[in-house]
Amino acid sequence: MEHIRTPKVEHVSLIDRASPRKPCVGTLYLTASHSIFVEHDAERHRETWVLHSLVCLVEKLPTTPAGCPLLLRCRNFQVFQFIIPQEKDCQDVHASLTRLSRPERYAELYCFSFNPNTDKEAREEGWSAIDLQAEYRRMGLPNHLWQLTMANRDYRVCDTYPSDLYVPKSVTTPIVVGSSKFRSRGRFPTLTYYHRDNHATICRSSQPLSGFSARCLEDEQMLQAITSSNPGSSFMYVVDTRPKLNAMANRAAGKGYENEDNYSNIRFQFLGIENIHVMRSSQQKMFEVCDLRSPTMTDFLWGLENSGWLKHIKAILDAGVFIARAVAEEGVSVLVHCSDGWDRTAQACSVASLLLDPFYRTLKGLMVLIERDWVSFGHKFSHRYGHLDGDPREVSPVMDQFLECVWQLSLQFPCAFEYNERFLLHLHEQIHSCQFGNFLGNSQKEREELSSFAS
Repeated sequence: MEHIRTPKVEHVSLIDRASPRKPCVGTLYLTASHSIFVEHDAERHRETWVLHSLVCLVEKLPTTPAGCPLLLRCRNFQVFQFIIPQEKDCQDVHASLTRLSRPERYAELYCFSFNPNTDKEAREEGWSAIDLQAEYRRMGLPNHLWQLTMANRDYRVCDTYPSDLYVPKSVTTPIVVGSSKFRSRGRFPTLTYYHRDNHATICRSSQPLSGFSARCLEDEQMLQAITSSNPGSSFMYVVDTRPKLNAMANRAAGKGYENEDNYSNIRFQFLGIENIHVMRSSQQKMFEVCDLRSPTMTDFLWGLENSGWLKHIKAILDAGVFIARAVAEEGVSVLVHCSDGWDRTAQACSVASLLLDPFYRTLKGLMVLIERDWVSFGHKFSHRYGHLDGDPREVSPVMDQFLECVWQLSLQFPCAFEYNERFLLHLHEQIHSCQFGNFLGNSQKEREELSSFAS
């Protein structure tokens, strides 16, 4: 509340760009979590609530005879324009909203003040809605081929991975530790999806620290164990989701990709998904196209094509299709990685899982999929979606792209999905809103620490 310079402004006009209605006049209230506009119309008394954590830009436009315009752009693509009569009030509201929409500490986020009107039993049911161990049991794990390793309990080996991880039955703790030391951020190869019909798997990791010639015996043993854990195939695919040029540049920095001469029975494949910076730029160009006033169809289509957005969506879908076909049609296990294994890797693995398993096309299944491949495996939600005021170069629409991939598939196969675009839009909004703790922080370990802080 100390950041609110003026909690109430009278005779404010609201222009909603998404609505054909005429500007309405009312009172603007500023609270710690929301801006609330209440219309003066006695019959409707309509309220418009704007959650501060959804606001990505507060822009003060040049003064007009009608007053001082203030533009609010939201992360869920809504745009509101307020006309405030007095310059001083507009400056105060601008300064207040700029600070309130850029929290500097986790304690300022909405989930730490949100108090839903539900009883204790309903809250506990919400916390236990997703059980990843139940999901692994559904897939048939553990079994005679795969085991739950204790190596990462208390996050001893990799602090951005979940504590419960599955590795081949023959893999010992020293192999896990050795492989982890040879992988960027310690993110060693581990299972994310098991196809119980043919024993093929999707595993994920980060890039190896191979440089031009470095080797690691434990990492080679890990990949051999993954291959051997699929009795139906004598080899496995190693999929690098990056463009080959990017991966080669990382080699010069001591990282890179697996050398087929050092790993027995692997087939290497590059899939060419661009990095977070390219994706951020592409989304920004697409927003500029959507902001055009009365564009012709030619202008819109040219701008959309120039943004490259759909090209990137196709690259992610192509990656998912390649992995799904390898598992379902060829019966071959696949190891997927990018640089650190928490952006493009999550996209490719989750799209492939969606194609392979109808369970993930149900409401519960999609929640489980996101919890597994994104939340527990350490997608950096706070960094990628700017939950806290930080480095803008870390922001990127990685999860937005996955949701669009799901939407594109649901358009092609509408009868194959239990959910529609309304649910996807709701998910997108909650990722940004910080109303709940699901998408907080950058790893499972961080969320546990924040959970104890909240209690």
